[in-house]
Amino acid sequence: MNVRDGMTKVVLSIGPAHTLREAARMMSGHRVGAAVVIDSEHPGIGILTERDILDSIGANQDPDTEVVADHRTADVVFASPAWTLEQAAAAMVTGNFRHLIVIEGNEVAGLLSMRDIVRSWSGKESLSAAMSVHA
Repeated sequence: MNVRDGMTKVVLSIGPAHTLREAARMMSGHRVGAAVVIDSEHPGIGILTERDILDSIGANQDPDTEVVADHRTADVVFASPAWTLEQAAAAMVTGNFRHLIVIEGNEVAGLLSMRDIVRSWSGKESLSAAMSVHA
């Protein structure tokens, strides 16, 4: 089974100027654990995860003043839709993270989480839709 078969195609995109509280509300509202960060002033694509928000709050930072730009991961490992789920899982374990942005050409094709992998391996059909959500 390949990444394209298990990835979530509903991708929440957020900007770097959103506060962490705004990002958390959007992620919660869309029931996702990560959002792709698009910044026209910063080359490449970043990711903000639940853990990034938790780390900030755990450090007593104010989620109403802290912005996504200061907490996103910019050094992202990307997956190809053609990777096997085993390759994706190995990359996640090696890098100690739970989400991979899936890139096809120069576009975000989806997001793959550990949950997506487990769902695929357990035979449960993915609940993803073939659309993107932008905030």
